[in-house]
Amino acid sequence: MKRALLAFAALIVATPATAETVAIVNARIETGTRAPTIPSGTIVLRDGKITAVGAGIAAPAGARVIDAKGGVVTPGLIAPSTNLSASEIEGVQSTRDDRSGKLSAGFDISYGVNPASAMIPLARQTGVTTAIVTPLLSGGGGGHVHDGGSGDGHDDFAGGGGDGGDPHLFGGQAAIITLAAGQRDTVLKSRVAVVLDLGEGGARNAGGSRGAQLVLVRSALQDARAFSRNRGAYDRGATREFGLSRIDLEALVPVVMGEIPLLIRVNRAADIRQALRLAREEKIAIILEGAAEGWLVADEIAAAGVPVILDPQANLPSQFENLGARLDNAARLQRVGVGVAIMGSRDFNNLRQARLNAGLAAAHGLPREAAIASLTSVPSRIWGLRNTGSLEVGKEADVVLWNGDPLETTSWPLAVFVDGVEQPQSTRAFELRDRYAQPGPNGYPQAYRY
Repeated sequence: MKRALLAFAALIVATPATAETVAIVNARIETGTRAPTIPSGTIVLRDGKITAVGAGIAAPAGARVIDAKGGVVTPGLIAPSTNLSASEIEGVQSTRDDRSGKLSAGFDISYGVNPASAMIPLARQTGVTTAIVTPLLSGGGGGHVHDGGSGDGHDDFAGGGGDGGDPHLFGGQAAIITLAAGQRDTVLKSRVAVVLDLGEGGARNAGGSRGAQLVLVRSALQDARAFSRNRGAYDRGATREFGLSRIDLEALVPVVMGEIPLLIRVNRAADIRQALRLAREEKIAIILEGAAEGWLVADEIAAAGVPVILDPQANLPSQFENLGARLDNAARLQRVGVGVAIMGSRDFNNLRQARLNAGLAAAHGLPREAAIASLTSVPSRIWGLRNTGSLEVGKEADVVLWNGDPLETTSWPLAVFVDGVEQPQSTRAFELRDRYAQPGPNGYPQAYRY
């Protein structure tokens, strides 16, 4: 069986990525919805859309037929919060465009997205077809945010003020990208949320106190409302002094108008309550990221209708704000109706952790269908991606064929489709492997063959 799968993998590597009608047959289909798994069925991709899915479906005439031989088909995975394409090397500041030392809410990460990032093909190899690129706060990333470093929130960027000396209350604006190969512009939508850290890192940026930070955040939202009503007066210098620059105020206007959410990084139960209170009183939409102690206030999160992006593996009390972290956090939240999207480390080369974390959550009480949905349809709903995230007729054909259970560490994608187009399987790592795999006449690798 393994030999046949390897042969099949070699075949699809050699197949050019072109738009065509494809029927994947004899597949175990995980739809990413509440619908039960289809033990053996067919999914048909045509013109970039899913045109049929279910058991007993015949492949259309002229379609390229892929025999899954019992392999698993899922929607393309969605990375709900990552720095993929905005960061290349964690320790090299010049390659990191995922934070700003000058701007606060006005920092737009989409301008730093690199369509040619060597990390994008690597991410596709983990089954990811769409990603939400989110910034970090300068001077503090929040304890739960794994970003290739120690996770203590400190880095080599200057924290604190911008040009006017104001604290960096906000991290900037997020963007949605596609991982389809050969795109000159991978950004599907920019400015989809503004990032705010209400944890220890955020308090540090506001002078060391959560109380001070919340006062400043509320003031910034009030300023944005006043600015949106009086742009002309602001331009004439006829308004009161505002605490943020015009660029930052402009970025916050869609938040206070209810057009985009605040992505709030928060862990401690008390801080989560403050985030829910902020959303309620300021009448804004929020998404929680982290929520290590979310299970302690699960009913309140559910009642507020607030979704959560979390890392189930973050179960150690590495900081005071996550002393209550536990492995069944996702299961407890999902059980009371919270929409849970699962992430791995935010850093570009660890996106494979997300599906393994979903498996970990499933091992600690999260139903399997919910675990698959936490990687697909739930992040799709959170980020307003209406046409992807599930295997349903009419949805975009972002589809992954796996050689086994995608929640297992030993499984990998045999084929990845984005908008119905099969993606290349090559990565820079594979190219380097192939380049140096064969020794030269002298028995040493041919380092300079090209």
